[in-house]
Amino acid sequence: MLRPMLLAAAAALAVATPAVAPAQTATTAAADQTAALNAFFADYDKAALARSPLGKAQRGIRDGDYGKWGDYSDAKAVADRAFDEAQLAEMRRRFAGAPLSAEGQLSYRLFEAQMARRASLFPFRDRGYVFDQMNGPQSQLPAFLINIHRVGSKSDAEAYVSRLQGLGPAMDQLLAEARNAETAGTLPPKWVFPYVISDARNLLTGAPFTDGPDTALYADFKAKVAALAIPQAEKDALVAAGRQALVTSVKPAYERLIALMTEQQARAGTDDGVWRFADGKAYYAALLKNYTTTNLTADEVHQLGLDQVARIHGEMRGIMAKTGFKGSLQDFFKFMREDKRFYAPNTDEGRALYLAETEKANAAVTPLLPKYFGTLPKAPLVVKRVEPFREKSAGKAFYNRPAPDGSRPGTYYANLYNMADMPLTEVEALFYHEGLPGHHLQLAIQTELKDVPAFRQFGGVTAYSEGWGLYSEKLAKDMGLYTDPYRDFGRLQLELHRAIRLVVDSGLHHKRWTREQAIKYVEDNSADAPGGIVKAIERYIVYPGQATAYMVGRLKISELRDKAQKELGPKFDIRQFHDVVLLTGPVPLDVLEERVDAWVKMTKG
Repeated sequence: MLRPMLLAAAAALAVATPAVAPAQTATTAAADQTAALNAFFADYDKAALARSPLGKAQRGIRDGDYGKWGDYSDAKAVADRAFDEAQLAEMRRRFAGAPLSAEGQLSYRLFEAQMARRASLFPFRDRGYVFDQMNGPQSQLPAFLINIHRVGSKSDAEAYVSRLQGLGPAMDQLLAEARNAETAGTLPPKWVFPYVISDARNLLTGAPFTDGPDTALYADFKAKVAALAIPQAEKDALVAAGRQALVTSVKPAYERLIALMTEQQARAGTDDGVWRFADGKAYYAALLKNYTTTNLTADEVHQLGLDQVARIHGEMRGIMAKTGFKGSLQDFFKFMREDKRFYAPNTDEGRALYLAETEKANAAVTPLLPKYFGTLPKAPLVVKRVEPFREKSAGKAFYNRPAPDGSRPGTYYANLYNMADMPLTEVEALFYHEGLPGHHLQLAIQTELKDVPAFRQFGGVTAYSEGWGLYSEKLAKDMGLYTDPYRDFGRLQLELHRAIRLVVDSGLHHKRWTREQAIKYVEDNSADAPGGIVKAIERYIVYPGQATAYMVGRLKISELRDKAQKELGPKFDIRQFHDVVLLTGPVPLDVLEERVDAWVKMTKG
């Protein structure tokens, strides 16, 4: 009986072979072409990193460029655009129409989308402010040295000294670009300049420049050198070299910065929105498309904001009723804004309390994560306060991703400059946004992705990443957190904060609102602390469009989850849904929707 069966099987195989072979050939071709495409992306990444010493350091790469800053000239920006255009053309020449795996097709599409976003903003490059209180190099360059430049060897310390020495020439390039921007008609509003000048003076206050404690850079360098396992004489020589670089390069560079900022402040105007530029309408439209990855117009963004503000106000009234408060919603806002029980004192003890409450939120959410996520990050997370030299101008809270080699953890920064701007009711939601399950979980997972091109492993899409952060604030409620109704109000207050952004960002840059109009709108419609309101509005003015991405992205992720739950019913697995969202890395919102729809279809069977 065995032999006839074998003969029949052989005959069946012989008949089937012609039909199988083309499929196998196509699969092999797709694998080969995808491997070639990934090799192309690896070459692109290597060439791009060679053009960016700071990009290398962000990745934890310490090579011959470790002591350099890079080129901040417009000529470099033009050269980078030409480089990108040439790389995009080469990818299309070699791989357009080529058989690619599904992942290869996605990478091809995402690279095209990334290049399109860059190209759309390039014509407006002289509209961005070189120096401002949010992203200005006066604070970003020192923060880079303190937080990114690792010192594990004598050569790393020498590279730090080299960067201190190079800070003067780097700052001069940036000052030249600030002058060129003014010639092109671009100056920040007048109120921006005191922040930049304050940051600069903070860097020059203390040893080795003046009496008093060491400045932030000097203290950081000393501490890093002290930790090295080298002879004391070598440590002393390194510290002396660092001091010399600070005095001869950093100090005069910051004095030149203060001089230019003082000059430009006298010439700056008081209008705030980008509408004041001749190409302001087109510039703002390009920014909205870049940040949201949608075709929403400024008017649509504004109306979406108004609708979301009304929705959240309704949910807040529910919290108000739960607490037994009597009065209007605006009365409740005033109570939440002014009652001292909701704030830590503006002292070292108060700041320690805030950080301790943040760690409690970390401890509460961490053991719940495996129930909601199929993939968790390996990189650790640390919580820090923003360094004093930049805390006056820095944002309320932010996150720095870990190094891929494990040499640097993910870091959540809380700005504790004025505790009246950091209500305790928002401690949990802020941590869930910036830390877990928010930016740290998403960005660490992204950094740890394998078998994806580097531009996907390390790149970003604002609506995706910030949408995830805001989604995470609500996800924490789904996980059973925010047991205190006032903390739950804090969550809604932060969500309201992002809805209001849609209104005021479009108001400032499209509807020609003044800074004061925007501040008044927030005061009337939220419980934001007064100092926090001013800082937020000033952020939106110098960073147009970016803040609109949070709510737009969050609404899309929530919509996709609700849709998947409805279609899959008992087959819906939130761990799988989160893997679908997270394991591609950042993608435009239309691509994210396609990915979730495909997963739903596959899961249905």
